[in-house]
Amino acid sequence: MWFPAILCPRAQLFGAVIQKLGKQLKRAQFWFRRRTRRTKIAMEIVRPQSHRNSLSSANDAAVAVPTIPSYRSAPPLEVRLEDFESFAIDRLRVLKGISDGMSRGKKQEEMEKLVKDLWRVNMRHQHASEVLNKDIISHFVLRLVYCRTEDLRKWFLSMECALFRYRFRSLYTAEAQRAVMEEFDLSGSAVTKMEFQDIKEKLGQVARSMGQPLPTLDAIFYKVPFEEVPELVAGRKVFIKQGYAYVAMNQVVSFVATLFRSQLSKTLILTNRKWTSSIREQEKHRLTPIVEALCSSYLGPDLSQPREYAEISLKDIDQIAKSSFPLCMRHLFDKLKEDHHLKHGGRMQLGLFLKGVGLNLDDALAFWRAEFSKKVGLEKFEKEYAYNIRHNYGKEGKRTDYTPYSCQKVISSTPGAGDQHGCPYRHFSEENLKAALSRMGVNSRAMEDVIDKVRNRHYQLACTLTFEALHGVPCDAGINHPNQYFIDSQKILQPKKDSSA
Repeated sequence: MWFPAILCPRAQLFGAVIQKLGKQLKRAQFWFRRRTRRTKIAMEIVRPQSHRNSLSSANDAAVAVPTIPSYRSAPPLEVRLEDFESFAIDRLRVLKGISDGMSRGKKQEEMEKLVKDLWRVNMRHQHASEVLNKDIISHFVLRLVYCRTEDLRKWFLSMECALFRYRFRSLYTAEAQRAVMEEFDLSGSAVTKMEFQDIKEKLGQVARSMGQPLPTLDAIFYKVPFEEVPELVAGRKVFIKQGYAYVAMNQVVSFVATLFRSQLSKTLILTNRKWTSSIREQEKHRLTPIVEALCSSYLGPDLSQPREYAEISLKDIDQIAKSSFPLCMRHLFDKLKEDHHLKHGGRMQLGLFLKGVGLNLDDALAFWRAEFSKKVGLEKFEKEYAYNIRHNYGKEGKRTDYTPYSCQKVISSTPGAGDQHGCPYRHFSEENLKAALSRMGVNSRAMEDVIDKVRNRHYQLACTLTFEALHGVPCDAGINHPNQYFIDSQKILQPKKDSSA
């Protein structure tokens, strides 16, 4: 399997890197180019002459170029550092949209439309000729991002395979599908007309069992080893003879997707080896921070500043907390009111959330002072806690304007003993979570759906279902940020308040 290199411009390391990589991968050689005027990342590869370049030039226009790349090798492209990150984020929006759709149990027709819309919105480019390059570059960047742990590899592999399936099915002609198939080392062959006549009756029996029309003489079938189409065999959707499955053209997506999955699975392992052995250390000041942050990036709009429906005052905060705070913030708010204290993690999570929804600095100081002074006293609060609140608002220290935590950051936190921060859907026991949902007003039927998502580790989807249960409206975009939950809640509740008034 071929493996991409997205590496650093350090000339003194070139020889050692190439030697190690050559021994490991054999089929390809990679190198880096150093640019002094512009910061760029070179993705280059020398290919064996026998392999056809999928990125054909204008002179190769007569050669059919598949509309879905096989991602077998990195293209000879230079990638700007800003594109390295932005392309990956755009593709990540597509993959996470697919993940949300699958978790919601959307039907195949709904998923096909969803994937089509996600791809159109996120993977476009201002220059049409660069769309294919963006597709390939974004895949290889995310391959680097998601190679690093077993859980990351598993998720990326599943989502990329799902994306490949839907894109393959969306190809309008058999010729387009065959062009993609030619990119893989197919172990099967097309069934000849003579062989088709011999098994026509058996193929017809399979078609009838699935409620499909009988195959005609001009139908295209492929003869492949049965172990390469496990889902078709398990569903009894193919005729098997002497160890070979006879796959209809409208079923080849299963066969090709299996090959794609096998190829990607192997290259993810190789990418991880290269990442841990050299790239992570070599790029610790440039690419490594980007790579390590991408898998937990917040992909929604900027919620660091108050927006419409996102301004609160001290007199309204208790009521608004009950109606529009997500569970993670509602829990912190209630514990603060109960114990008159939160540890640092809780203060940061709730404090930045309140800042994001419009609580100004003076009101924030008054809010925290009123609660903490009941336990630690006014003098200790001013001496030990007030500074941190002003710091969060960019009024102390480096004057950094800190932003509220996204769902990914909240979920990935690791609360210790006595801590109240984190994501309740992830960090609460099932019993405690049910009790918290009940206090919020989630009915028993919706609660079971929420708990089911939690058991399958779909924490953001569980929060989305909670939002839908409490507000009585669908949230197709899903919940990706606590402040988004608040804003969307206020958009629904404010008009109701205005009309009743």
